Amino acid sequence: MYYVQKRLEISAAHRLELDYASKCTSLHGHNWIITVYCRAAALNSNGMVTDFSHIKQVVCDRLDHACLNDVLDCNPTAENIARWICDHVDNCYRVDVQESEGNLASYEKDV
Repeated sequence: MYYVQKRLEISAAHRLELDYASKCTSLHGHNWIITVYCRAAALNSNGMVTDFSHIKQVVCDRLDHACLNDVLDCNPTAENIARWICDHVDNCYRVDVQESEGNLASYEKDV
C-alpha cells in the first residue's frame, strides 16, 4: 500500500446552524490547518497515489478565503468539512481539520 499526506493552511469563514445558543452562529473565521491522507494499492500511470496539486486545488482553490456556508452543502462544522474534503479528493481515506489550537476533528472512511 502506498500513502501520501498533504498539510495545508487556509483562512475561511463560517457560521454554524445550531439548536442551542452559541456565538458560533455568527459569521466568524479561522486559520484552518487541514491534513489530507490518501492511499492506493497501486500507483497511477504517473507513478502517484494522488497528485499533491490536485489536493491543493480541492482544498485551497475551493475553500481558502471563502465563506464555507456558500461552498459546502452542509452545516460547515469541522467534522463536516473533513468529510467534504475526503469525498472530493481522489484516494482520500482520512482528513484532519484543525479549526484552532486544541480543536481538531477527523473523518476517516470505513474500509
